[in-house]
Amino acid sequence: MTRNQDMGRRAAVVLCVTAVLMGPGSPAGASAGTAAAGQSPRADALVYIADLHSDTVSVVDAGSGTVVGSVPVGDGPDSVAVSPDGSRVYVTNSAADTVSMIDARTRKVIDTVAVGDEPSRVTVSPDARNVYVANVGSDDVSVISTRTGAVTDTIRVGRAPLGVAVTPDGCTLYVANAASGTVSVVRTATGTVTGTIPVGGGPTALALTPDGRHLYVSNLTSDDVSVVDVHDGTESDRIPVGDQPAGIGVRPDGRRVYVADIGSDTVSAISTRRRAVTETIAVGRGPNGLAVSPDGSRVFVSNFDADTLSVIDTSTGRVTDTVAVGDGPTGVAVAVAVAVGVTQGKRA
Repeated sequence: MTRNQDMGRRAAVVLCVTAVLMGPGSPAGASAGTAAAGQSPRADALVYIADLHSDTVSVVDAGSGTVVGSVPVGDGPDSVAVSPDGSRVYVTNSAADTVSMIDARTRKVIDTVAVGDEPSRVTVSPDARNVYVANVGSDDVSVISTRTGAVTDTIRVGRAPLGVAVTPDGCTLYVANAASGTVSVVRTATGTVTGTIPVGGGPTALALTPDGRHLYVSNLTSDDVSVVDVHDGTESDRIPVGDQPAGIGVRPDGRRVYVADIGSDTVSAISTRRRAVTETIAVGRGPNGLAVSPDGSRVFVSNFDADTLSVIDTSTGRVTDTVAVGDGPTGVAVAVAVAVGVTQGKRA
């Protein structure tokens, strides 16, 4: 990476869990299921992982922990997001300055869209009409129309934008600016920045609670998570977590926030009521991407330095499976599977 080298290469590959499914109305992912937390994940739920060094997206069956596909994409895939109906997967290719659009049924790239410099995080609007891409090298956000596959707007934000998240109503986009220590507030209807919220050091990933009232921000360089009151537009709390927190996600019931701690090789589980870490879970080396299953029963964590995906049972706080994926896994997203023409699975 040509910019942000002071935060290290991995700072640019950590996942924004706005691509995580947080249940109905979530900004980036498909979730038709409403099973209570603690139930086993659906057998047809799929986990998509961007493999930075393999230039692929690994597809894992969430129920069996089996790799069921590997999709070649562009150079340096960093982040991944899924459309609300699960039919499309969007991948940022950080070294190619493009976004790959994958048909989930055929598991093939059907379009490639040129965006800004070094695209990092990506998310999809709740109505599936727009894809938002944070470009860390050009300090802006590209807006892609899913109907035409063209960039319809470019929004200037803070320095080195990484995390992106859209409110459940689709009206507001939040952007974490790693080099500015801020979150930009964008009105999606006009593409204008309406506010800037100071947070911790090196804000990297964002996650909204399902009710849209609070925004959680992982701060890579200050080793904490900011809690932003969306109504007031201010930081209301700061929660210490592990070393170099990156990917972040919220359970559908809003009771827990999970954070991947790159430097600690752990996941911190935060109680949203107590606003404190209640569990610290050991995973693989270099955890950065993180996604919560649609029913809240599992957390999926990509381990960049181990080339694996850790599966955590949220009811026990234990790792129940470790799946070998591509080289340098980064972004993670979960979706309910759509029908696939041919599926050839293998146990990793």
